[in-house]
Amino acid sequence: MTATHDGWELPISEEQLAGLTRDMETAHFETLPAMRAGAVDLAEEIRTTGDAAPGDGPRDPGRRRFLLGAGGVAAAFALAGCGGSDTSSAPITGAGANSPSSSGSASTNSSTYTGDLKVVALAVALENQAVGAYKAALAAGKAGKLGSVPPAVSTFMTTAMAQHADHAKAWNAVLTAAGKPAISNVPLSNQASVTSALNSASSVGAVAQLALQLENQAAQTYLSALSSLTGKAGIATAATIAPVEAMHASILHFVLGQYPVPDTFLPTDKAANPGLLTV
Repeated sequence: MTATHDGWELPISEEQLAGLTRDMETAHFETLPAMRAGAVDLAEEIRTTGDAAPGDGPRDPGRRRFLLGAGGVAAAFALAGCGGSDTSSAPITGAGANSPSSSGSASTNSSTYTGDLKVVALAVALENQAVGAYKAALAAGKAGKLGSVPPAVSTFMTTAMAQHADHAKAWNAVLTAAGKPAISNVPLSNQASVTSALNSASSVGAVAQLALQLENQAAQTYLSALSSLTGKAGIATAATIAPVEAMHASILHFVLGQYPVPDTFLPTDKAANPGLLTV
């Protein structure tokens, strides 16, 4: 085990973490073609059928079963690894019971994106938030603010950050194809609390706990989106990305010394609400 400061130690070997990161990278690249194709199809659906609000039009009773078909074995493996005791701090403000399909209070400024595009905008914002968090953590590590950071941990964070950036790029392509502005920042009302938590982190363990919250929020938001998106292409894209986010969370459980206990179903209690959007 590799010791850092504040009493934190990497509970698994760096070789094990490096192996998990390689598996995560393989899974990501295997899903890229389907993710990009789904995003292209979603943009075309919106151009040809308009942007219906969630709840408009008929629901496909098989949409939740679609997750199993879209993700295949990789999805089953990744989603099964998301369990484990949660020793992280209080949930990120705005995450929790309010899912993309719930009727929680929305921001009064959230009028640029409507219908499925609002869910897409939320996805971009969450991906950008994760990119920013990992970028800040890597910078803090280089500055010595986290103590000694094991190289395998830095590699994991760099890899996860790049994957979130790929996801954000795919979703942004949908927004621009629909004639809406791409989102390059983090227009979420909980961003200040995330930034504050990052600034106060003084160990790799503290950063990993925050990253786990963000990964769980993203994975569960995508799962919840399956019941609110109206287009099959949007469902396909969300179902393709969710397992990768869940794999990030699974590896972070290992980093925190929490062996991932298989979950029969990924919950959605930590899914983000579109009301978090400030655009």
